[in-house]
Amino acid sequence: MVDDLVETALDFDQQSNMESALHRRLDSLVRHLVPPQSASQDLTKNPLNITASGSDSVSASPVLIGGMVLDIHAKPYNDLAPRTTNPGEVQYASGGVARNIAECMCKLGARPFMISVVGLDMAGEMLLRYWKSAGLSTEGILQEKSIATPVVTNIFDSYGELAAGVASVDAVEKFLTPYFVQQFQSYICSAPVLLLDANLHPQSLEFACRIAAGSGIPVWFEPVSVKKSTRISSIVNYITYASPNEIELIAMANSLLPEKEFKFQLDHNGSKMHSVESLFQMLKPAISFVLCKGIKCLVVTLGQAGVFLCFRDWLQCKIQDLKSSKLASLSSMPHAIVDEGQLGVEFQAYHFPALNSSVVNPTGAGDCLVAGVIASICSGLDLMRSVAIGIAVAKAAVESKINVPAEFNMKDLAGGAESILSGVKHLLV
Repeated sequence: MVDDLVETALDFDQQSNMESALHRRLDSLVRHLVPPQSASQDLTKNPLNITASGSDSVSASPVLIGGMVLDIHAKPYNDLAPRTTNPGEVQYASGGVARNIAECMCKLGARPFMISVVGLDMAGEMLLRYWKSAGLSTEGILQEKSIATPVVTNIFDSYGELAAGVASVDAVEKFLTPYFVQQFQSYICSAPVLLLDANLHPQSLEFACRIAAGSGIPVWFEPVSVKKSTRISSIVNYITYASPNEIELIAMANSLLPEKEFKFQLDHNGSKMHSVESLFQMLKPAISFVLCKGIKCLVVTLGQAGVFLCFRDWLQCKIQDLKSSKLASLSSMPHAIVDEGQLGVEFQAYHFPALNSSVVNPTGAGDCLVAGVIASICSGLDLMRSVAIGIAVAKAAVESKINVPAEFNMKDLAGGAESILSGVKHLLV
């Protein structure tokens, strides 16, 4: 009995020390990026300044609901030959959009609460190994023998581009039901932000959004893929943030207005190499329309071209405002003030450049970008600096062999973010 108590106390001390170390990392990052009051206006030129609302928001856990997936990456040494075995490398990696974001947030100093599902199998045990070693709560992770842990197999060509893939993620839709999500209502209602990945069944997405709306909790929608991004259609009025790439953005817009087709045109060689200005002009109708339909802030990821940050002019509030009754009136404004005949509204747009990087593995870059933005917002940084941090985190991710780097150098992230902020461009809308 005494030995058990001693062991429990040691475990508690170890977890407390780990949490303190994680919080020190974010504190260090914030100190690097929050300038003296006299300089703040120069670095943050946009009016949108979303920050955490005091110590309660900083200490509360962001809640993430979505997939925990075992990724199997296969890359041949030479050109991929069809219908035969190709010599190459095969690697296992912990994956899943929500899981990647949660792990990255943890390594940046946040303490996310994950709601997900895995099986009592080799893949499930592998995915939970990190969770337990990091002292993260497994309370929200359903694990049963009847569940097949989600697995995705990706086959890349010799250049590292995806050639084919097979995803077996049915368990996320089947087991993350509204009934299961409801068990963690208290966590959602006290979170600074709720992130939903689009692997969830539409009914579960809407149910989680309703819980968040009841307490005024901001909701972040991660589209996951082109096909699943269309699940935004039933929850668009609940969403504060969304983080699509260019093609997912177009799919989201088309799902919200079936009778009109928004398009994204590739170059003649099938690439996406456009100038920032021409890329923005192509995407602007879809961006304007999606913001008109209710989403309040878009973080459009552009790969090596950086990020477009877009938001309605009237969204000039902080998280404490988003969590108040004031949100109810704001959330109806797009429909109240916009002519039904219009396909868009005026909005603010900024281009954030990417950092030069040596790409090793692009798989987790988008997830790490989102993690960097959310962790930074929850630690007290404004949205502009948070996006810059997210891009710096994404750079570290693409230079790592695994989806989420083993560790982050906070000084490098801060320096990278400052470099990005110096290149931010206000786009004319």
